[in-house]
Amino acid sequence: MIRIRPTPRVDADVIVVGAGPGGAATAAHLARRGVDVLLVDRERFPRDKVCGDFVGPVALGELASLAVGGLDFPPSNLISRAGVHLDGQLLIERPFPEVEGFMPYGRVLPRLDLDAWIFTVAERTGARIVQDFHASDLEYTSDGAVGVKSMHGNRTLRARVVVGADGSNSTIARLLRGGSPARADRIVAVRSYYEGVTGPADRADLYFSSESFPGYYWLFATTADTANVGVGMLLDTVPPTRDHLRDLLNRLIDSDGALRERLGGATLKGKVVGWPLTTYNPALPLVGDRVLLVGDAGGLINSLNGEGIQYALLSGRWAAETIEEALAGGDLSERCLKPYAERVHRELRYDLGVSRLVVKLISYRALNPVWLLALQVIATRARSDAWYAETAGGTLAGVIPAQAVLDPRFVARTIGQAARTAGVDPARAILRRPQTAVEIGVDVARTAFEVGYDAARERRKVARWAASSAAEAAGLVRLAVSDVVGGPVRRRR
Repeated sequence: MIRIRPTPRVDADVIVVGAGPGGAATAAHLARRGVDVLLVDRERFPRDKVCGDFVGPVALGELASLAVGGLDFPPSNLISRAGVHLDGQLLIERPFPEVEGFMPYGRVLPRLDLDAWIFTVAERTGARIVQDFHASDLEYTSDGAVGVKSMHGNRTLRARVVVGADGSNSTIARLLRGGSPARADRIVAVRSYYEGVTGPADRADLYFSSESFPGYYWLFATTADTANVGVGMLLDTVPPTRDHLRDLLNRLIDSDGALRERLGGATLKGKVVGWPLTTYNPALPLVGDRVLLVGDAGGLINSLNGEGIQYALLSGRWAAETIEEALAGGDLSERCLKPYAERVHRELRYDLGVSRLVVKLISYRALNPVWLLALQVIATRARSDAWYAETAGGTLAGVIPAQAVLDPRFVARTIGQAARTAGVDPARAILRRPQTAVEIGVDVARTAFEVGYDAARERRKVARWAASSAAEAAGLVRLAVSDVVGGPVRRRR
């Protein structure tokens, strides 16, 4: 028997919903491969996007591969080093690590300019554009197409496959996954721009304090005297935090000596604005029949540092490669799109897994003194150990997969430094200043009391925290065992 499969009536082979970095990169890669692609967005470009604006070495490499002739990269401030501060004191300053295949620097580029540049690349490469299209629903048809409905104007666009690239509040992700992101998978942040900033414009500054933890705040210079300044924090903590981030940022600017040194004579330019981030949850799907998710829509955000641009660009390229192959085979089912999800897992499982575990651990605020001490331990070791510093810095910069921090050598040196910090250093301090013993005892007693009090008051929440932390740790152990952690760490591809 001969079966004739109807050819679906479509407006494009692929519709990409969302024209931010992930969506525009996906569209550009597809168009370059000769695929008929429609890039739609709810707004008109150029448009702003709330972000920290830092573009790291991995993202810069992906952007270079997207460039088309005659389109200059937007002017941007080069960042060649990073400083980490704790309670107003500089813990460590290091240049960006030099890793083969990557630039030893990043750039600070406002999203108004960055997104417009990638959008233009996609358009010049051949992607067709539809703006002012607010996607609200998906509609599967019997002839093998999927329609994207608009919230306004009752318009529907049809394609053979849809890419959800519509950000952390993704409509496409909600439809694919059957619900909104869980509170435990959320980070919230605010950012502002200041002018009249002083200090080294080539240094990205990260700040930690007991007042802002579990979270951090930053200053990324956009020019010689302007900067993006913001703070980010977990949404789900035990016990819950009551801070409004705008108020917290203002307090930190006033109270943190290191930050105030750079902003003492600066003035706020515009408003303090906020946004939510949805982090990666490996239990949720990235693909379905004729649908896949890239970038923030898929939760491809490092929950430890909020980095999302590099993962958006990487996932856009990987998605385009999978879609091209699936289109050639004539099958856009979940089974044929699954290689994309497997690629994401293979390439990013340690980055996202390690960051997810760390964030889960630090969400228990009663242990803040322990986590901040751990930060001091890592910084102390990095000041005297070049290999350790390169590994930690490369992981933070994204040029070395996070598998590196599970290397037995890295773990052993961390434990050794912690032992010296907890044992030898306090002993010397006590000999020099006997009252230090009392201060250490008070700190330990206070932490123990807070842990016990929280455990008694919020037993269920603490139990859930302990169980979920153990589950995340077990998952990483399984990965480490299966991959033989002591082997060489692959660099980004």
